[in-house]
Amino acid sequence: MSLKNKTIFITGASRGIGLSIAERCARDGANIVIAAKSNVKHPRLEGTIHSAAEAVEAAGGQALAVKCDIRDEANVEEAVAAAVERFGGIDVVINNASAIYPRGTVDVPMKRYDLMHGVNGRGTFLVTQKCLPHLEKSDNPHILALSPPLDMRPMWFGPHVAYTSAKYQMSLCVLGWGEEFKGRIGANAIWPRTAVATAAIANVLAGEEAFKNCRKPEILAEVAYRVITKPAADFTGNFLIDDTFLHAEGVTDLDQYSVEPGTELLPDFFVPGEEEAPTPPGVNIMDVTLGH
Repeated sequence: MSLKNKTIFITGASRGIGLSIAERCARDGANIVIAAKSNVKHPRLEGTIHSAAEAVEAAGGQALAVKCDIRDEANVEEAVAAAVERFGGIDVVINNASAIYPRGTVDVPMKRYDLMHGVNGRGTFLVTQKCLPHLEKSDNPHILALSPPLDMRPMWFGPHVAYTSAKYQMSLCVLGWGEEFKGRIGANAIWPRTAVATAAIANVLAGEEAFKNCRKPEILAEVAYRVITKPAADFTGNFLIDDTFLHAEGVTDLDQYSVEPGTELLPDFFVPGEEEAPTPPGVNIMDVTLGH
């Protein structure tokens, strides 16, 4: 199933994973709505909605750059209206935007708490709600979130209860939407087994020196593409780990997604213990978990 002429609304697509997904979908000739706050260049972050739009069009798609704070209802309504005016509808919404600050309780300023819960939980719900009337008119509508399986082990809460509870709000939405829209709209979540080389790694978690132990955003872009091109009525309610899903899809060369092929990979947060990694040649996972 091709994404040619399909309209995909992606939050936080000015850089990183969101931009990589946008470029992958653009290769089919998709219309990409880049909804993000980065209207001007940030001193420490690469990319803006405008540079992302250029990348999408270079990849073969049509782009609409929309400055949007997904916490603000009027802002989201305006972004959705602009998307529909430009492209005539919305076929897929990808909730990629997320805020991260994995610290213990006493070390989380309430401003950070509010940001994480506002972007991750409220933003995901709000964007999807406003896109719903248009998704319901699509012939293969999908909701996708970049959020983890709901693994309720205390080890994921103890070190950073504010971040975990905020991130799991996105997953709870997927759990609910998979049931609410069953047979009509696909609702799925995807999550990386390993750390991914993004600004979050560089600026919040481990520093750029850890990039060598990361995978590239392209692994999640390929997963996202394959999910949203499946029949929405049948493929829904799934929480997918990137390499497990791709391996089941017949992708055996996972080392192609490593920043430095052959180097040990740093595991990400929230991967359930029963989710065993596929073990094609060249894939080595560190015996340590990001954030612990």
